[in-house]
Amino acid sequence: MASDGGRKQFWKRSGAKVPGSIQHVYGAQHPPFDPLLHGTLVKPGSKPPTTPVKLKKVSTFQEFESNTSDAWDLGDDDDELLAIAAENLNTEVVMETAHKVIQNHSKLQEQHKFQEEHLQEEKQEEFAQLTSAACGDNRLVKSVSEGHTASASDNASENSSMQRSQSLPQTSTPPLVSGMGDYNTSVTPALTEREASRLDKFKQLLAGPNTDLDELRKLSWSGIPKQVRPIAWKLLSGYLPANVDRRESTLQRKRKEYFAFVEQYYDSRNDENHQDTYRQIHIDIPRMSPEVLRLQPKVTEIFERILFIWAIRHPASGYVQGINDLVTPFFVVFVCEYIEEEEVENFDVSVLAEEVLQNIEADSYWCMSKLLDGIQDNYTFAQPGIQKKVKMLEELVSRIDEQVHRHLDQHEVKYLQFAFRWMNNLLMREVPLRCTIRLWDTYQSEPEGFSHFHLYVCAAFLVRWRKEILEEKDFQELLIFLQNLPTGRWGNEDISVLLAEAYRLKFAFADAPNHYKK
Repeated sequence: MASDGGRKQFWKRSGAKVPGSIQHVYGAQHPPFDPLLHGTLVKPGSKPPTTPVKLKKVSTFQEFESNTSDAWDLGDDDDELLAIAAENLNTEVVMETAHKVIQNHSKLQEQHKFQEEHLQEEKQEEFAQLTSAACGDNRLVKSVSEGHTASASDNASENSSMQRSQSLPQTSTPPLVSGMGDYNTSVTPALTEREASRLDKFKQLLAGPNTDLDELRKLSWSGIPKQVRPIAWKLLSGYLPANVDRRESTLQRKRKEYFAFVEQYYDSRNDENHQDTYRQIHIDIPRMSPEVLRLQPKVTEIFERILFIWAIRHPASGYVQGINDLVTPFFVVFVCEYIEEEEVENFDVSVLAEEVLQNIEADSYWCMSKLLDGIQDNYTFAQPGIQKKVKMLEELVSRIDEQVHRHLDQHEVKYLQFAFRWMNNLLMREVPLRCTIRLWDTYQSEPEGFSHFHLYVCAAFLVRWRKEILEEKDFQELLIFLQNLPTGRWGNEDISVLLAEAYRLKFAFADAPNHYKK
């Protein structure tokens, strides 16, 4: 168990940093050992006095969640809330808009419930007819209860099959950009009317000679269809130009440039100045998620090259634990450009052509670099960016939910003890990979999404667990819960609600130090 003296020594470190060397990160949890958890189970001693300002209670995230399963499912117009983004809103406008979202969604839920009941009645009538006919033919039939069980099972199977097929590419979908790789053709998936409409909107937007990036951001905020996500991410990250005619030459140039870096620097990984960096990368990669994908030798090789080249070319920070996680979403999304499988985690990437793997590797490197350009102060010496963001999160939560903030304070739980990893790994260790990818659709659509908007997502994420937090009365149990939140079954709907609440908080609290006053 880490001593208090050890932690004080970490925060008091100073001095120049050797280019390409490693800075230890407190908070990047890697099983089976978690330095943050094992180093903070002893209650801290004295704590600075705080005087939380008691504010008027606002609508809680639990109330928001209980009224809607997807606060952004508004029908044809996904950008109803985004349209008011440029306005200076007060509390009344924000809450009125939120209520409209809830009311619209409630009506849709009622319609869906009526349709399901009607469908169930039809199934029962059809089953009764089949039973009657079978009895007339003196054939052995199942009991009524067994028949209903089978119908329910078949229905569940159909729904599961439907959900899996909805993210597969459509038949005869042409390449969106010359040289981007052909999208695989397969049996046309049964997309819902809304999903088909959204996909058409993306295709129309991407088909023009110059993609309107502002419109692409607005459309992508509510999520990007899997079929067009690779090209959309490359455009949103700034890796590809908006002009279609320039994209192929840009791809060829950037991919050639990346492998020139590999040829120039990668052989130096065993040099005395760089061997510590490479050794730490080699240790961290097997600790990444998802497990099946990371254990493939080909994936390990690709990730080691990407991370080592980035570290060598960014000596101000070098390699820091946590950066390794940020490669995964890009890599998985760009693999999906060339395969049909729904579960990429179980796909053997070694079956892909070498040229395809090189394209995926180079594209992942450049897009990860673009992301890190906006949050590099998170990974420089002493990681001042993360420390600042954790402090901002503490101040924000004290205004959003004073009770939760006071409960953490009373039990001497410091935000740095659980939120450091939220900032360092962008919540990737807190939610499944599928949720991270959906989250990044929005982050790349928001101005400073990975830095500024991420703060509000973390605040909404913390308050999401207020009931469980308030029920915990022990320091150790409270800290363990916050470091192991039960999100394993989360899906896109959970992320949509989380983003909706973060969006509301951003307008209610951004640039308002004293909040809104009546």
